[in-house]
Amino acid sequence: MPLQSFFYRKPLKELMKHAEGHTLKRTLGRTNLIMLGIGAIIGAGLFVRTAAAAGGHAGPAVTLSFVIAALGCAFAGLCYAEFASMIPIAGSAYTYAYATMGELVAWIMGWALVLEYALGAATVAIAWSEYLNNLLGGVIPYEWCHSPFEHYVKRIGEGGTELMVSVSKVLPSDVIMNHGVMNLPALLVLLGISALLIKGTQESAVVNAIIVFIKVAIALVFIVVGWQFINPANHTPYIIPENTPGYEGFWKHGWPGIVTGAGIVFFAFIGFDAVSTAAQEAKNPEKDMPVGILGSLVICTILYILFSHVLTGVAPYTDFVKAGKEASVAYAIQHYMHGYSWLGTAVTVAILAGFSSVILVMLMGQSRVFYSMSKDGLLPKVFSDLHKTFHTPYKSNIILFVFVGAFAAFVPGEVAGDLTSIGTLFAFVLVSAGVWIMRKTDPHVPRAFKTPLVPLIPILGILVCSMMIVGLPAETRNTAIGWMVVGLVIYISYGYTNARKMRARHKVEREAH
Repeated sequence: MPLQSFFYRKPLKELMKHAEGHTLKRTLGRTNLIMLGIGAIIGAGLFVRTAAAAGGHAGPAVTLSFVIAALGCAFAGLCYAEFASMIPIAGSAYTYAYATMGELVAWIMGWALVLEYALGAATVAIAWSEYLNNLLGGVIPYEWCHSPFEHYVKRIGEGGTELMVSVSKVLPSDVIMNHGVMNLPALLVLLGISALLIKGTQESAVVNAIIVFIKVAIALVFIVVGWQFINPANHTPYIIPENTPGYEGFWKHGWPGIVTGAGIVFFAFIGFDAVSTAAQEAKNPEKDMPVGILGSLVICTILYILFSHVLTGVAPYTDFVKAGKEASVAYAIQHYMHGYSWLGTAVTVAILAGFSSVILVMLMGQSRVFYSMSKDGLLPKVFSDLHKTFHTPYKSNIILFVFVGAFAAFVPGEVAGDLTSIGTLFAFVLVSAGVWIMRKTDPHVPRAFKTPLVPLIPILGILVCSMMIVGLPAETRNTAIGWMVVGLVIYISYGYTNARKMRARHKVEREAH
């Protein structure tokens, strides 16, 4: 294996041929792309992360945390926008890495995106199941909404009090243990969304737009209604003072607390990059892709700032230390917005809607990345086979459903942990670096959108996202390294050789013509 072969860069002309012939159907307009971005970004992060950051670190100044996190995303978003307008091909960061840093880095990028998209979809599906059962009052039996690796015990004769007890302990005679069998709701929502994606991108975009309307409308209702319940005293002081009881640590008050809060709420922005995976299905990608990526990011940032301002004004940020978790918004409504209990239920519906659209965009993004990798020979041809009628990578969608569905049905949600985040941040780093590299290697290539202030913007994107990776738990980084080792084994044993054979075959075909 010649060392230079690992760093083979795919020429732009060859990349653009993927957009010709029997390919994905171009059906998405500018509005569709913005809706896809909003659909991927606004999930439970808006309703959960806000309170967690405010209650633990930033206080009312969590609005500034959102601004900082948005700036970090904007650096990467500007780089994504240039690439998406210049290389309107399915594959997103994988394709950009292939054109700038070579095949090996492209494979690593594609493999890392599995952490963001596939495992992200599985984790969100598990959370979707939990919220659905809460909304229905717990009618779904425990064993059918939890994995076989989860259990709970219930003491008989005490009103069904649930107690978490270690499996290794000997259980008293009056205690019974219940094990999960499979997470059926998570599996069903993945099945429904996979079927929708197979049917067509336009249909998926329409459903996503409806979902986006529902969750954004509920968030706006909370902002408008909650504004009249804002207590100015809750915003004073705006930044947590140094000697506030319970906030003595360096990262728990002042500007350090705001920066830490930015790291927490950053993950509420994950998803805008998924818009770039739909480049090959956009009607006018050169002009519409930057609008879709940056437009969705701007809209969500404004919504996040308004939402966090109202939430911390309605309830004291200290309340969220004990009541911040998943029920933070519902808690604020029930305790401080009397007469609007229906809004708490609506928020749960909005969270379910948010989860649904996130799953949809994540699964679509993953199938498009696999589509491009298959076209390059790094994955088997089955991942790029298109349906004769729908023009969607239906076999890839089916395989993804089996893989993601198995994870969601039989593995606890916390196993994925922060792996989704590290995959996303890694993509942001490489895309930021790629724009800088391509300005040097291909300066004369037409760019419908140009990232401003290069190399400053890419450098800032690399630094901010790298710092966030370093800040993730050590076990997450170690697991991600293990995942990459598995990916390299697959690349060396299959992708490397097959990609070379495909390039040789394409060369013969070009010479024959």
